[in-house]
Amino acid sequence: MSVGMPISALWPEPSAGPLDDAAIAARYGRADHPHLRVNFVSSIDGAVAVDGYSAGLSGEPDKRVFGLLRMLCDGLVVAAGTLRHEGYRAVRLDERRRAWRREHGLAEYPTLVVVSGSLDLDPAQAAFADAPVRPVVLTRAGAAAPPGLTDVADVVPCGDERVDLPAGLAELRRRGLDQLLSEGGPLLFGALTAADLVDEVCLTVAPLLAGPGPGRITAGEASPVRHLPLRHVLAASDGVLMLRYARD
Repeated sequence: MSVGMPISALWPEPSAGPLDDAAIAARYGRADHPHLRVNFVSSIDGAVAVDGYSAGLSGEPDKRVFGLLRMLCDGLVVAAGTLRHEGYRAVRLDERRRAWRREHGLAEYPTLVVVSGSLDLDPAQAAFADAPVRPVVLTRAGAAAPPGLTDVADVVPCGDERVDLPAGLAELRRRGLDQLLSEGGPLLFGALTAADLVDEVCLTVAPLLAGPGPGRITAGEASPVRHLPLRHVLAASDGVLMLRYARD
């Protein structure tokens, strides 16, 4: 696997030099039990986006870890609004990462999981139409699927007034999707936190001041404060920090 822009470990075990992709993947790893990991990028003053998009905060080091986390997961969970706004394409991996998954007994591609209470989704979007693995859509009972959606995705009702996230995650795990990676957006992160479903947060901190205006990486209803211990700190040569927090 390629090295790209140098990324080194700072804490708790500093590396003697840059880490290659295999070493970075090992630092994150896969849990030996059902696990939900959340991945976000933020400015140093807490912004979730620049000019309305997370891409304004993300450089090569973040994209590198972003791709490795997708390689490690069974299911990639994203809210419908984020899917639409960020223009998600099909979840595909390059041959090296597919080979890693085959060597570790995993399907070649993770399954895309979309959380949508309204089913305001376009079946022609590449995330669905070009998906190498049939996506799963978690929704609420009574939501009407647009024409063609059930042709390209499994639509799973869970919950009445809103999507029941614990029930949805239980269904994903029944399907063998034990290692889940959520890429947001903020409302989904807030809802997962409120339901006490977040086991790990991977946060890339870009060395930028975005100023007032952009929202935070989490949003929604208030929930109890929870302690999440820091597990590692990686740093790229351009000053980007990659922090990993996880439950005991």
